[in-house]
Amino acid sequence: MSRKGKVLVAMSGGIDSTITALMLHDQGYEVVGITMKTWDYATAGPTKKETGCCNLDSFNDARMAAVQHGFPHFVLDIREEFGDFVIENFVDEYLAGRTPNPCVMCNTHIKWRALLKRADALDCEFIATGHYGNIRQHTNGRYFISKGVDETKDQSYVLWGLQQDLLSRTMLPLGPYRKTEIRQMALDYGYPELAKKSESYEICFVPDNDYRGFLKRRVEGLEEKVGGGPFVDKQGNILGRHKGYPFYTIGQRKGLEVTFGRPVYVTAIRPETNTVVLGEEADLDRNEMLVTKLNLMKYELITPGMEATTRIRYKDAGGLSNIYPEGAGVRVRFFERAKSIAPGQSAVFYEGVDVIGGGIIQRGE
Repeated sequence: MSRKGKVLVAMSGGIDSTITALMLHDQGYEVVGITMKTWDYATAGPTKKETGCCNLDSFNDARMAAVQHGFPHFVLDIREEFGDFVIENFVDEYLAGRTPNPCVMCNTHIKWRALLKRADALDCEFIATGHYGNIRQHTNGRYFISKGVDETKDQSYVLWGLQQDLLSRTMLPLGPYRKTEIRQMALDYGYPELAKKSESYEICFVPDNDYRGFLKRRVEGLEEKVGGGPFVDKQGNILGRHKGYPFYTIGQRKGLEVTFGRPVYVTAIRPETNTVVLGEEADLDRNEMLVTKLNLMKYELITPGMEATTRIRYKDAGGLSNIYPEGAGVRVRFFERAKSIAPGQSAVFYEGVDVIGGGIIQRGE
């Protein structure tokens, strides 16, 4: 046993997780690599494209790195657990007229729990991933995520759901580094192909990046059930016919197949009437939103009126706001109106670079 401890490293076969494992190994940790199979590409539909973390080449790349550096590697099949929760949630949310974030759901409910369970079985004290972020401990004893140094790669937004028992045993070694430094490390370790390896931004179970096609394949007769409903304006006037409300998202402008001689946007989705509301860009602006299913990190409670920078999507820079406890959630009041608040997406609250906590957007108001 290493004096530094034993750590289970999630290895996808990509550059970030591979360098994470090699870095910890060189630092003197007893490393065990593990690759999680979350999805079977043979069931993903008519595509030969295999990107992301669930294809055979990625498994082999992860195993090869482990073998070359002398630490064990395992493959963990979590397809059943992943499918039951993440994919069903993904489909159900779109059918409810909402826009899900499956990566957040997977991190929060599946991957970290699966890692921790296997870490316990292998007597590993820690788990580690290649996410860009930092884990810190407040003077109040609570653990929290803060942004990675490389803000262009920062992934704190997708980690807001991790609870205290997970954070206390998680290591994120890449947090202090920039992506350019990690690519140089790959070259230094003798992996030039890894240094040049392209990154995947698709959802792992939608490898062609066509979520509409996935929904059609997943839900039998979906187009017949929801297709042909009305596009309406905010006064309720019919503007045209849509192909099914689950195929649209708040803020969408392209692909509406309705022309008005000016830009129009999806401003609301009403599944109960199979209606999609279109409007001007200004109609997307909201002053407030309700957020539920909270997970708090830095503080145990939200102080009424607490000031925070609130991000409402992954690439969002965030807007200054006050947050107030309301029922089982919080009400967010923005200093300046926020655009395209999409129910189902994550809202993450920051104090500087530190994550206060996050939740799921219920509605904008």
